[in-house]
Amino acid sequence: MDETLNIYRIGDKTECAVVGYGSWATAIVSLLVRNGQQVWWHIRNEDVLEGLLTEGRNPKYLNDVEFDLNLIHPVRSLDEAVSHAGIVIMAAPSAFLKDFLSELSLPLKDKFVISAIKGIIPGDYKTVVEYLHDTYDLSYKQIGIISGPSHAEEAGRGKLSYLSVVCTDKGNADIIQEKIGSDCLHLTYSPDLYGVEYAAIMKNIYAIATGLAAGLGYGDNFLAVLISHCAKEMTRFLRESYPFERDTMDFQYLGDLLVTCYSNYSRNRRLGLLIGRGCTVKSALNEMTMIAEGYYASECIRHINFRHQVNMPIADMVYDILYRNAPVRKRMKQLIGGL
Repeated sequence: MDETLNIYRIGDKTECAVVGYGSWATAIVSLLVRNGQQVWWHIRNEDVLEGLLTEGRNPKYLNDVEFDLNLIHPVRSLDEAVSHAGIVIMAAPSAFLKDFLSELSLPLKDKFVISAIKGIIPGDYKTVVEYLHDTYDLSYKQIGIISGPSHAEEAGRGKLSYLSVVCTDKGNADIIQEKIGSDCLHLTYSPDLYGVEYAAIMKNIYAIATGLAAGLGYGDNFLAVLISHCAKEMTRFLRESYPFERDTMDFQYLGDLLVTCYSNYSRNRRLGLLIGRGCTVKSALNEMTMIAEGYYASECIRHINFRHQVNMPIADMVYDILYRNAPVRKRMKQLIGGL
């Protein structure tokens, strides 16, 4: 990810656009508005658009969060939202990001683009950062990430949360921190674009594994062992695929893994739980009300790991169950025998 281009600088008066209307997009807009930021909000869903324009609420996600209509500008046109902003925050599910961006006819070359998405672009086998870099000819110096152990349901409602702003230049991170930080949201800086993004993707796979174990009836004692091995596996993949001076015990890595594996808000854990309790993969996916990014990440990480050949038995188990119809209990016992 090294480049020789000059550092891309964000202006401190730059306005933001948010792409997406789900729970995390709604939480991010809430964080910006609390600090008095003007937000151009791209909304494709007509019910959500009408609810925001008339009542100042998202009727589908975090509908108890009320917005100041003087600060939010919900619009159907992606070009309109992007044209008004210097900072574009991507907060749509990774599985649908290409579809969202297909409406964009404006260039992003003069924007600072932030991914708040913890997933991989299916079929392209690229992270969101890699996809934005390759598709829109963006320097890595004008791409950032917002990540950390923060469920939208808590961050959007003002419960104490921690996030990391990840980009190549700390000055840009400081500006982002000023726009969304508060007494309830602590932000730190990291330059590890690769590691933080891949850790955020992989923790969804491990949350499915934890849900599988819980659904099969394993207790907290084993779950603690399983998650500790997940942390080791994640660290091993990051170290061997992209060496960098990082501490995976930091909250951007381990903290995000823990909250996704343990929290009742975790949709990936819920997907594993349903399958562990006997649902087929197809029926479990149909029962989900929100996208479980780990389903797509499992197949993509396996494809990417063909290049690196890192030993990843837990991720392999999840893939076998999701995509090869492996018997859940038998495959879990095989994993346990090798831990």
